[in-house]
Amino acid sequence: MQKHGEKFEFSAVGHVQTPFHDKFGIPRQPGLANPAKGIIKLLPNPDLLTAIRSMEEFSHLWIVFVFHEHGGKNWKPSIRPPRLGGNRKVGVLASRSPHRPNPIGMSAVKIEKIDFDAKGGPEIHVHGVDLLDGTPVLDIKPYIPYADSIPEANAGWASDPIERTDVVFSDEAEAEIKKRDPSNEKNLRSLIISILELDPRPAFQKRQDPITDEKSWGQKYGFDILGCDVKYEIRDGHFYVYAIMDLN
Repeated sequence: MQKHGEKFEFSAVGHVQTPFHDKFGIPRQPGLANPAKGIIKLLPNPDLLTAIRSMEEFSHLWIVFVFHEHGGKNWKPSIRPPRLGGNRKVGVLASRSPHRPNPIGMSAVKIEKIDFDAKGGPEIHVHGVDLLDGTPVLDIKPYIPYADSIPEANAGWASDPIERTDVVFSDEAEAEIKKRDPSNEKNLRSLIISILELDPRPAFQKRQDPITDEKSWGQKYGFDILGCDVKYEIRDGHFYVYAIMDLN
């Protein structure tokens, strides 16, 4: 029988290393920014090394994690999802908001490779992360299509197609990308596009400065990624990346 207010204690088995050092710009769902790479760094525990045996046989896995920068102290029973432009309230448990009674989340990501012998603990390299750098990991589980994929599922209020915005780079920005990522190993250009095309701005900014409104053109913003300060503005109905600089 469930006890009211029953408490449980968990310890992280590792953390996730990602290119997102700031909450602004993080994709709101896993897989939306596939170029976003991450590393699940497990603790140097021999039992954990044994525990991930045969994980390399799977293509994807679930990360069960803690929203460590949010906490659950000030959670509210209803929220305004950015997907709805902040125009409608829904119950927080009918959303994926990090501001939950218990700040726990889960993300499905693609496995790139597993380094069982990495210094300091095993590493699972993944694609499509939507997590802040340093996010604590409570558990990982293999993604199993026949159990985890339900093609006929109803997406409710999140069923509308995801809107994407064109992203254009200045010649100066293109030159900086080539200089900072000459071999395209970091996939810096694709990563910037995958973040900006989803319009990472908060809902109130989207309402205040719509991309399609000429009055919004010229509004400037920025975010940091992979050690770069990416400067962009709204221009002619798209996002225009005009500069890429070192972080101060």
